[in-house]
Amino acid sequence: MNELNFVVDSAKEAFEKALTPADLENAKALFLGKSGRITELMKGMAALPVDEKKSRGAAINLAKQAIEAALNSRRQALADAELQIQLQAEALDVTLPGRQRGQGGLHPVSITLERIEAIFGSMGFEVAQGPEIETDWFNFTALNTPEDHPARSMHDTFYVEGGSVSAPNLLRTHTSPMQIRHAVQHVKQHRAAAEAGQPSVGLFSGSMPEIRVIAPGRTYRVDSDATHSPMFHQCEGLWIGENVSFKDLKFVFTDFCRTFFESDDLVLRFRPSFFPFTEPSAEIDIQFQTGPLAGRWLEVAGSGQVHPNVIRNMGLDPEKYIGFAFGMGPDRLTMLRYGVNDLRLFFDGDIRFLSQFQ
Repeated sequence: MNELNFVVDSAKEAFEKALTPADLENAKALFLGKSGRITELMKGMAALPVDEKKSRGAAINLAKQAIEAALNSRRQALADAELQIQLQAEALDVTLPGRQRGQGGLHPVSITLERIEAIFGSMGFEVAQGPEIETDWFNFTALNTPEDHPARSMHDTFYVEGGSVSAPNLLRTHTSPMQIRHAVQHVKQHRAAAEAGQPSVGLFSGSMPEIRVIAPGRTYRVDSDATHSPMFHQCEGLWIGENVSFKDLKFVFTDFCRTFFESDDLVLRFRPSFFPFTEPSAEIDIQFQTGPLAGRWLEVAGSGQVHPNVIRNMGLDPEKYIGFAFGMGPDRLTMLRYGVNDLRLFFDGDIRFLSQFQ
């Protein structure tokens, strides 16, 4: 029995000297492994007489249980020590201020769109929203751009499933289709009210369905460089009535630009241009009198008097109704307002860049 006591004491001493779990497992193998001391003692029982095997086996089992208890105790001690080390390394100073989640904000382009809507809203313009997946008719044909028109090549775009071979669906290349959609809807409402003997709704007055609307939204074209993106924003504007002239266009857009950029000395010029849905047409340029862009002419919009064919597609008589339309890029206005020279920065999703505008 003294031999067994010596084995137990040796095991406890070896376990206490183990400083890591790996060392402890090596020590365990010396006593409880396949070639360990306890295993060898069990094998030696085969040579004992039968009457001694029972008492010897019981004594060896008690020694084995004592070794296993010492092993488990040391395992727990090493685990507790490791936990204490980890807790000390990850200790928190509860007296420090708590970490707060950062507060988000609007995207700079969204800020520009809200600003545009507010300014034109003050002039009596409604805001219209429409589908981003358009039909060929609304996107091209109704805007005086038939299938064989060369201007279609300027609108290289993304076609999507649906529609037909003769009338495919596509991601809209501009928000100008809302000219037709909004006008047709309101003309129908006006005529239905007139037939029912009810007063006109909204901007309608008597027999004249005056239409005053802007249509901001996302548009798509196959284009990508520092100043263009396959997805970009556009804001279409439309004013149709019996006596709406090009002079009204110049007044409205000049007032908008000076309000948007908060500069009363901003200068505008209207350069003759071509758009299939307006005639006459003009590019609109602005010139700042002060600041880093002072003296430079910068193109910000296209505009013109609505073409008679487009008036007809609205369900109106071009001999009686006249008006103007314009299309501008909120992304470009955002670049000018904040002094950004690469459009792609707005859509890269870099928080370091976007957080500057909050």
